[in-house]
Formats: sequence, C-alpha cells, structure tokens
Amino acid sequence: MKHPFATTLLRWYATHGRDLPWRHTADPYAIWLSEVILQQTRIEQGRDYWRRMMERFPNVASLAAASEDEVLRLWQGLGYYSRARNLHAAARQIVEMGEFPHTIAGIKQLKGVGDYTAAAIGSIAFNLPAAVVDGNVYRVLSRHFGIHTPINSTEGKKEFALLAQELLPGHQAAAYNQAIMDFGALQCTPKAPNCPDCPLADTCRALHAHEVDILPVKLKKLAIRTRRMQYVYVRVNGEIAIRRRPAGDIWQGLWEPLLFEDDQLPPMEGRLTLLRKGVKHVLTHRILYADFYLLEADTRPTLPSDFVWIPEGELDRYALPRLVEMLVKEVKCREK
Repeated sequence: MKHPFATTLLRWYATHGRDLPWRHTADPYAIWLSEVILQQTRIEQGRDYWRRMMERFPNVASLAAASEDEVLRLWQGLGYYSRARNLHAAARQIVEMGEFPHTIAGIKQLKGVGDYTAAAIGSIAFNLPAAVVDGNVYRVLSRHFGIHTPINSTEGKKEFALLAQELLPGHQAAAYNQAIMDFGALQCTPKAPNCPDCPLADTCRALHAHEVDILPVKLKKLAIRTRRMQYVYVRVNGEIAIRRRPAGDIWQGLWEPLLFEDDQLPPMEGRLTLLRKGVKHVLTHRILYADFYLLEADTRPTLPSDFVWIPEGELDRYALPRLVEMLVKEVKCREK
C-alpha cells in the first residue's frame, strides 16, 4: 500500500517536476552520465556539459574508445575530475560486459558508482525498486519525520536508507525518486523553504516543532587546509612548459605549468613578471592562495623531467585545473 507521503510527493511532482533532457529517455547510458555530472554540479551548469558529452560521445562505446585526455578536456571546468576518470573507466567496463548492467548489484560494480548513483540509474532506467538517498532526500525526510540523527553518521545513513526504502512505491520507483529529489531542490530547500505552500505542511514535524532551520543535523565537517602556491608560466620562443599532475593529490591527470608550493621562488634566468598575487580558489576541505608569474626567456630553463614543451597555441588541447585556467587568462589579458 502506498504511503500518504509518497502519494503527496507524486501528485506534487506531476505538476512541479523539472523538465530535464535526460528525463526524456530510458537510455541507461544517458541517465548514468547525467547522474555522474550532477554529483557535485548544479543542474544549470550540468545540463550544458551533459549535452556536450552526449554530442561527442552519443553512446558508451564512443566514450570507452576516447582517450582519457579527451574526456578530461570535455570535463574541464566541472571539477572533481575523479568523476571523469571513473566515468571513462566504467565505460570500458560496460563495453567488456557487452551491455549496460540492469541490476543494482551489477550497476554498483561500475567504477565510481555508489549506492545513490546505482539506485538512481536502476530506478530511472529500469524502474528497479531502489530508493535514492542524497542531500535532498536527507533534508526532506529529516524535516518531515522529525529525525535528529546526524545524516553523516553511520547510524544516520542506515536509518535514512531504511526509511527511504519503506516509503518507496515499488511500481513507481522512477517517478518517486525524481519527485523527492525535485521536492528537496525546489520546495524543501536548505534555506528559506516554501513552507506556507508546502503540500506536506500538515504532517511536517519540523514545521510544527519550529525546527525547520536546524534539520537535518550534520556532524562537524573536517578541518579546512590552506595551501599557498606560486605558478610560473614559462614561455620560450613560442613554446611553454607544462606537466601532468601525478596521482595522490588534487587535479590528478590534469596539466599545469611550473609550480612552487609554500617556498619562495628560486632565481630564474629571463624576464619574470608578477601577473597577479593572492588569487583565492576554494576546493572541498582546501583553500588555495596562488601567485601568478610569467617567465619569458631566450633559452629553455632546466626543469624536472616530467615537463614537456608544447607550442603555446596548442594549450587548449590540454585539460587544465580551473586555477590554471585563471592563470592562462591573466597571461592572455597581458598580451592585449
């Protein structure tokens, strides 16, 4: 029997649900791509990236056949680049399998796919009875049912997962999962939710207990680490020096110019120009402060062995972190 909560959400969704391009297909590849993009991205930005990715890689075979550099280049600007690398690796897994997996267990075997993404793909593409639990779902459930268990605790994750599954109408899994996500994004928002016009207002415990602003409860976040960086854009006779960032740190696999972190710049032959100082760039659990320099020289300086020299005009072919894009923009502005 369908829970009244689910009935109300589905009725709301029929009128207020968002019209998104990936909701006009049952193609699991297209749905999977949208879910990966939207893991850490607003829909307004993610929609354009999804369209570009679908145009360049219309099916999983074309994505699997691409180089990692090409995938990262298309992903540039979205951040959290491990998503792109996992997407690419999973595409090759699917090609090896011969088809997109159509069970929750099978979908979870794909690289980078966790409980939420597997439930979203499985329910939307195959209508599997698996409830999604993301930030929107935590917020809606904690407020409506008055749950104070921290959502990022082990106990909380189990409690909310069980409740979400109990509420799921199995035969309408796709519509319900999309309904509760849209409801959290549009109606039961993190700040200033539209409680006066909420169809669940009569049964919302947080509203009646004046606890809307304190739910959901979340344990304190990890400490923020500050890093200080000096980037030097080295130009010699129309060529520039870049290297691919190694594994084990931010921006793995992306390209960057010469970097000095925390230390003072060493003496360097050529004309060194400070382009911009103290550029602030915020990442998850990190705040970066960067100084941008341009070094113009007549002969190539001695650099670590992982650097390569490329024609400056070919830099657009390489995937760059957002901070390095900002440096390149400063260099171009100086040339005008």
